[in-house]
Amino acid sequence: MAVAAAAVQVEGLVKRYGGRPALDGFDLSVQPGTVHGLLGPNGAGKTTAVRILTTLLRPDAGRALVAGYDVVRDPVAVRTQIGLVGQHAAVDEILGGRQNLVMFGRLYHLPAATARRRADELLARFGLADTGDKPVGRYSGGMRRRLDLAASLILAPPVLFLDEPTTGLDPRSRAEVWDAVRSLVAGGTTVLLTTQYLDEADQLADRISVVDHGRSIAEGSTDQLKSRLGGDRIDVVVTDGAQLPVAASVIAGITGAEPKVDPDTRRISAPVADRVPALTAVVRGLDAAGVDAEDIALRRPTLDEVFLHLTGRPATTADSGTAASDEKKVTA
Repeated sequence: MAVAAAAVQVEGLVKRYGGRPALDGFDLSVQPGTVHGLLGPNGAGKTTAVRILTTLLRPDAGRALVAGYDVVRDPVAVRTQIGLVGQHAAVDEILGGRQNLVMFGRLYHLPAATARRRADELLARFGLADTGDKPVGRYSGGMRRRLDLAASLILAPPVLFLDEPTTGLDPRSRAEVWDAVRSLVAGGTTVLLTTQYLDEADQLADRISVVDHGRSIAEGSTDQLKSRLGGDRIDVVVTDGAQLPVAASVIAGITGAEPKVDPDTRRISAPVADRVPALTAVVRGLDAAGVDAEDIALRRPTLDEVFLHLTGRPATTADSGTAASDEKKVTA
C-alpha cells in the first residue's frame, strides 16, 4: 500500500534574527488528516516555523513543502492550500458573525451568493447559526475563536495552521475551540497546532514535536513521549513530613529506583514496572514501616514531566535572549 505524502514536510529550516537562530535546523513531517502539535516555550521557534510555512517569512536555509508546494518557490500556490489562525482573533467586532464571514469570502474573490452560502455553512458547522447576526463584540472568547476558525476555512483549505489558538481563553472557551478542531480533523483537515499548553497538546495532537532552541528534540505520540520516563509512576503522600525519609527508603527498595521527594507537598514519586504488584507491595511496606499514607496513586507520566526531562525546564517558561524576543516581535 502506498504511503500518503506528508501534508507538511520540513527539512533543516534555519532562520536568524540579528545573527542568532530562531530556527536552527528544524525538521518536521505532518501526515494528512492529523493534528500535529508543536510544543515548546516562548522563543523556542514555533511561531517562526509557522510564519515560514504560511509564506509570511522566508527561511535563511532549508526546505519546506506544504501540500506538495515549496514555500519559497511556490508561495502563491501554498496560500491557496492553507488557513491560518493566529494568537488573536482577526474578526471585526462591529460586524455580525455572518457579515464577517461574507466579508472574508468576498476578499477571497468568491461571488456574493457563494460567499453568503459558505458563511451559512460555516456558522452551522461551528454552532454559531443562532448568533450569526449578533455583533462579534458581544461574543464570548470561545465564540470569537470559533468564528476565527470559520473565517480561515472560507476556501476549505486542506491544511490549517493554529498558532496558540486558545491563549487567554477560559477553560470553557478552550473546550469549545478543541471541539471545533476535532470536528475539522474528522472532516479531513490537517492541523498544525503550536501551543504552550501541555493539556491542549495531550487532548488534541495525534503526534507532538517538542521544540527547543529552534530544533525538534523529540517527536512521537503522547504515549510514546511519556514512555521515555519509564511508564507508570506511583505517588505517595505521607501524613507526617518527618516520615518522608523512611517512606522514600521503602519505595526505593520496592521499585529499585531513586524516588523523587517533594518535602513541600510531602509527596514521593517513583517509576514502577508492574502496576498492581508494585502498589500492593508499597502499601504493605509502608504499613510494616509504620508510615501513615494520606494518599497512594498510580499514574502515567505527564507531558510536563516529559518536557522537563527533555529540556530541563517547564514548557511555560519563556526563553531569554535575542532570538526569543525577536520571535515575539515577529508575532506582534
